[in-house]
Amino acid sequence: MGMFNDDSNDGQSERVIQGERVSVLGQAKMRLVMVALLLLLGYTAISLRLVDLTLLRSKPIQQVALLEGDVKPLDHPLRGTILDRNGELIATSLAMASVYADTTIIDNKPQLAKQLSQILQGQSEADLLRKLTSGKKFIWIERNITPKQEYAINALGQPGLSFQEEDRRIYPGASLTSHLIGYTDVDGHGISGIEKFANKQLEKGDKPVKLTIDLRIQHIMHRELEASVAKFHAKAGVGIVMDVNTGEIIAMVSLPDFDPHHPGDSPDDAKFNRATLGVFEMGSTFKLFSSSAALDSGKVTFASNFDAAEPIHYGRFTITDYHAKKRVLSVPEIFIYSSNIGTARMAASLGGNTLQDFYKSLGFFTPVPVELPERGQPLYPSPWRDISTLTCSFGHGIAVSPLHVIRATSALVNGGILVTPTLLEKDNESLSLTPQGTRVIKPQTSQMIRQLMALNVADGSGAQAAVDGYNVGGKTGTAEKNKGGRYEHNLLLSSFMGAYPIGNPRYAVLAILDEPKGIPETHGFATAGWTAAPVVARVVEQMAPLYHITPEADSRRDIIRDLGMYLKEFKEGKSLAATGYDR
Repeated sequence: MGMFNDDSNDGQSERVIQGERVSVLGQAKMRLVMVALLLLLGYTAISLRLVDLTLLRSKPIQQVALLEGDVKPLDHPLRGTILDRNGELIATSLAMASVYADTTIIDNKPQLAKQLSQILQGQSEADLLRKLTSGKKFIWIERNITPKQEYAINALGQPGLSFQEEDRRIYPGASLTSHLIGYTDVDGHGISGIEKFANKQLEKGDKPVKLTIDLRIQHIMHRELEASVAKFHAKAGVGIVMDVNTGEIIAMVSLPDFDPHHPGDSPDDAKFNRATLGVFEMGSTFKLFSSSAALDSGKVTFASNFDAAEPIHYGRFTITDYHAKKRVLSVPEIFIYSSNIGTARMAASLGGNTLQDFYKSLGFFTPVPVELPERGQPLYPSPWRDISTLTCSFGHGIAVSPLHVIRATSALVNGGILVTPTLLEKDNESLSLTPQGTRVIKPQTSQMIRQLMALNVADGSGAQAAVDGYNVGGKTGTAEKNKGGRYEHNLLLSSFMGAYPIGNPRYAVLAILDEPKGIPETHGFATAGWTAAPVVARVVEQMAPLYHITPEADSRRDIIRDLGMYLKEFKEGKSLAATGYDR
């Protein structure tokens, strides 16, 4: 019985132990189920949060931004590139990130503002905090950030910050072409220059805009002009190179200039394109045009002479010469000695409004046609009176842009055809080296003007524009600037309008210095022969070999031989009939 009872007790104990084991296993299973449920709930919460941020929240933010015009669709094309005539890159766009915020879901805004200020060093902590506390569901924090900044912001793990891919406009040459190319706003819309003129084509992004500009020549002109502006402590400078036959603008520089990446950092004066928008009284360079009008009329020849012995008095006006010869001057002498008196008398001999009509034919009364929005309106006398003919003949009382001057000069030297300036390269099939445009003077007149320009460099005020082998011709201009109705003797606009090779010109080169100061090297003079003419010489000297223009023997002497002999014999008092140069 005892053994039976013991066996019964052992069985009962075993059942108890097994029951306890079942109970422990059950509890373990329940714990595992609970843990699994908690993990599942956590995973579900995270998933729902991601869905909320990526689909339910961020999409409305972008939609709000799109409705406000702040964010472009992600699939828009990059803004098109701008190239020079040789295919070199002038402007392009890169895809970059911009960061924006939904301030309604951001916690601890002061801490985030501090963190962002350390990453976005261009913004202060206070400015960032104002943005983050604005209460807006969409606000830009920073546009066009670097990949490094994007990574750092993303690493903050702040769900209220998101990124939008945008375009960033890049100008490899920075200020080198700033006035030509212009710039865009933060949303990629053209604000000035070619960026604005060709905005629709650039926004399509399907093909580049190719310019007539040669970055090599642009760099040469920029460097030489900048050096002269610094050397003569000038206020500003302008330089243009143009093909006289096609109207293609090879280089165009306006100083001071600006960085198109940060145009807001520059003053308005630096963003002002003096080459096309500025209008100036150009002074004696206008004697190119009044001489052309006189010679083309047939009433004046190289043999004509005009009395420059005494100043001209006309009402309250007195016309004088800077270096007065105080004698009768021939037409070539009037030109090379830059006589205001002789030029005014020559213009007066034309009668009526002949000079006014000629200036109108050269385009001096309307903005110059070119593919830029910045085009200055010329200033000219209206009504045109007799005194207007006198003063405007030597560049006073009429103001035009530098591009007006180089365009008109190109017509004078290319055989007489006024071409249209262009910055956009034409198809090779449509490009012609024969000038296409309106005839403004006879071919014979063009030949005479080229002779006068050659003579002025060989034996006149433009001597420092001479370049061995390339036969530069041109005309100086030193104009006193008009301030408050008075011409100031110490405020000069000095310019040199050149062309080469002058026997059969291909390129016109213009250099202007605004308010240059005399230096010991120039004996205190700030006139064009000392300041602007050397700029043209240095540009020609470097440009001609690049364009494979073969140096000539000193044919400059051949070009001016007849005029030189005439001048010599005229000074010696011989009669015109005896010289044989009365044509």
